[in-house]
Parts: sequence; structure tokens; C-alpha cells
Amino acid sequence: MSDPANDGQDSSDVTSLLDQEPEQRTKTALKSGRGCLAALVALAILVAGGYFAWQKGSAYVTNLFATPDYTNAKGVKNITVKVPDGATLTSIGIQLQKQDVIKSTKAFKKAIDDYDGQPTVQAGSYKMRTELPASVALKRLTTPQKYRIRRQVQVLEGQRLSQQIAALAKGTKIPAKKFQAALKKPRSLGLPSYAKNRPEGFLFPDTYELTDHSTATSVLRQMTSRFGTVSDQIHLTSRAAAMKKSPYDVVIVASIIEAEVNRPEDRPKVARVIYNRLAKGMKLQLDSTVLYAVHKSGKLTTTDDERANKSPYNTYVHAGLPPGPISSPGKNALQAAANPAQGDWLYWVAVNPDTGETKFARTKAEHDKYVAEFQKWCQQHKGKC
Repeated sequence: MSDPANDGQDSSDVTSLLDQEPEQRTKTALKSGRGCLAALVALAILVAGGYFAWQKGSAYVTNLFATPDYTNAKGVKNITVKVPDGATLTSIGIQLQKQDVIKSTKAFKKAIDDYDGQPTVQAGSYKMRTELPASVALKRLTTPQKYRIRRQVQVLEGQRLSQQIAALAKGTKIPAKKFQAALKKPRSLGLPSYAKNRPEGFLFPDTYELTDHSTATSVLRQMTSRFGTVSDQIHLTSRAAAMKKSPYDVVIVASIIEAEVNRPEDRPKVARVIYNRLAKGMKLQLDSTVLYAVHKSGKLTTTDDERANKSPYNTYVHAGLPPGPISSPGKNALQAAANPAQGDWLYWVAVNPDTGETKFARTKAEHDKYVAEFQKWCQQHKGKC
């Protein structure tokens, strides 16, 4: 019986097939394989080239629509930026870019658009840093109380006009002669109508902010304007009318109060003493007015010769108020002069100039007792009286 697996096929044929060498590829097949490889390489190059081109194009588009801006909120180095009067936000942005505070005006515009409300920038000089994010730069410009460089001048209470001018010249760097020239044109200073074109007493003592365009006249106008504001606040004119006094007289009284005492509780009492003595026709007999008359300051007492000076400001010689203020009164002194305390005192003595302790008397005998206290203090403090 024959083997079915070998039916129709010699076993030797099978062996020969397994053992024979593989058939060599034809030239056509080789060419076909090489063509596919080349196509694949070309495709890879095309894909790679397309990806590279896409990257470049994407970067270009991103840069085209991006907002160039710095990112370090601390910046690099200090710089001062001056914002002129009338500057627009656009011109400020251009200036910031030129000084390398911001990287681009485009970033500054975006910061403005993102700002809560409409940003307002005051004229002046600002403390800045180079290479700031635009939003940080804008925040500095809109926070003047922290970043604006202030030029200020302080004028103290109780100074005479000559002392005020010296303080103004020193604080503003404007020559004193320019202030003196401005004072010769009192109508340009904005004085109250009742000031009789006399600036003494009406240049209100305060701290004033200056601009790059400040002049002697503009500074003095600031001071008289401030006086007007304060006098309106305390109703000086109407209070003077209620006391049957002129506003000018009330300012004179305030100037005496400022020169004589410094404790708040004493000021209204001193005002009452002055009005009481005027009502009785008594001379005021104040050393402060004599010192003004003889152009001296920094002393508490006067000599017999000084008290005999015939100046109209000498209240030992002349009855009534001096012809004008003897100092620059502050708000508290003006308030006291317009609102005197109730009382029948006729005298006061600062028995302790160091502490400002002041005693008030109704009689001459009581007053003499307080004078003795003051004289004792002077003996214990040589050179202070």
C-alpha cells in the first residue's frame, strides 16, 4: 500500500527544493526597491522641511502678534522720569520706552486697557526703574503719593514776613530778591480785600508743594490762597462781624496770640484778655509787639529803652492794636482770635517758658504775683529771658 503523502511526488524532489539556493532578484526588482527608498527619503525630507517651515512661520506669527514686555517687577536700575504738564498717556509711553523703563509702547497701551478705570498721571518727576513691566510702570505713575518726587517748602507758624522770605528762598532755591520783588506787587498775590495790600500775616504758614514751574509769585499766591481757605473754614469774616471787629483786626490779634503763647488751651484766653483790655481802653503793653518794632526776635523780655520806642507797633506807648500783624498766625491762633474764651481776665504771664505754662489774672495784685514767678524762672535760667 502506498504512502498517501507521497502520492504524485518523489521524496527526492522535496529535498531538492529545500536545499536549493534562493532565486536571485531580478534587476527590475532592485530598481523598484531603490525607487521606493528614494521616495521615502524624499517624503521624509519634505515632511521635515514642512515642519521646520511651520515652526518658523508659527514663531513669526507669534512675534507678529505678541506684546513685547519686561517681566521683572523689580526692574534693573533707578531712573527719574519727568512728566511735563499736559503730557498724554501716548507721549508718556513713548518717553518711557526711550528711557528703557518699558520694552514697548504696545505693552504700555495694553496696561492702560487693563487698568481699572481711566489712569490719570500728574505732572512731576517720578522714581522709576529701568526694564519694568508696563503694568508696574503705570502703577508707579498713578501712585504719586509714593513715587512722585516732591519738592516742598515748609513755612512755620509765628514767623515774621522777613523770616518767611528767608525760609522760602532757602526751601525753593528761588532768590530772596525775587520774593521781595513780588511783594512789591501785592495786587498780584491774591490777598483778601481787607488785608489793605499788606502781605504780613496773610502768607499762611504750611508745607507747600512746588513744581518745576514755581515762581516767587506763584508760591506767594499759594500761601494767600491757603489763608483764604482756612479763614473760610473758621468763618473769620462773619465771626469778626459778630464781635463788631474788622477781619483785619482779628488777624492782628491772632498774630499776637501766635507770638505770645503756644499751648492750645491758652490761646482763646489770651484773645479774651486782649479784647477785654481794648474794651476798657487799656494799653496792651506786650513785649512781642515791642520786639517786632525794634526788629528783634528770640527774646522774652524788653529793655526800658526798647519799651520807649515810638514805633506805632509799640503797645507800651500807643493804645489799641498795632497797625498790622506781627507774625504769621496758624489756624489755631486764627480760630482763637475769632472765638475768644469767656472770662474777665485782664492779664497773662507765661510763668514757665519751657513748658509754656501760662497764668491769667483779673487784678493787678494777682498779676504781680505771677510776674514774680516768671522773674524767678528767669533767674534760674540765665540768658533765656
